[in-house]
Amino acid sequence: MLELKQITFSADQKTILHNVDLVVPDGQLLAITGPNGGGKSTLARIIAGIEQPDSGQILWNGQDITNLNITERAKLGLGYAFQQPVRFKGISVFELLKLAAGGDLTIAQACDYLSQVGLCAREYVDRMVDGSLSGGELKRIEIATVLARRIQLAVFDEPEAGIDLWSFQNLIQVFEDLQKKQQQSIVIISHQERLLKIADRIVVIEGGRVAEQGAAEQILPGLLHQKPCCKSGRGCEK
Repeated sequence: MLELKQITFSADQKTILHNVDLVVPDGQLLAITGPNGGGKSTLARIIAGIEQPDSGQILWNGQDITNLNITERAKLGLGYAFQQPVRFKGISVFELLKLAAGGDLTIAQACDYLSQVGLCAREYVDRMVDGSLSGGELKRIEIATVLARRIQLAVFDEPEAGIDLWSFQNLIQVFEDLQKKQQQSIVIISHQERLLKIADRIVVIEGGRVAEQGAAEQILPGLLHQKPCCKSGRGCEK
């Protein structure tokens, strides 16, 4: 279980997160949503260890990991998929997946991970992870590396970005399988209604604070009700 207690974070003399409390129970899918600029991606980076909070405490299965970096947290079973995936020169998709899996990975297994994220394995397994790949292709390959790692908690920052409709539906199935079949904990940062609908719990972040949180069936109806009010700027994040 992941617990965030009274997390505060500032950058450029501006407080981005204010005393955020958050719990991610084992085996649950938690969706974090809210207006743009509200602090959602910052919160994801703090969970992953990319950013360090100014104050507060982060516990992972009872262990204080507040001061651990992203590499140290990865060794404990936490993974992070960037909103804008990283490109690598001189490494193939298969080699990247093999590194993610810890070196023990067959071509057949790599192809299976690629297929799960909607990529034709034959066309991608030997491709280089460089500028020849589109942003959407990189996003799916990065999600495949998260699958290959078999981590305990995965954080996805807007996984739908740059992904076509068919692959997006496939991606939803991937998340459902991870959470239900492998009992993996998942945190998804998203505005996408179809992702919010598969969540167990939803947290709404506004102005760096937790505006609402609770079971998805309690929070989602209110969010959907806000969507037509786009002229007011509330409930229309994109």
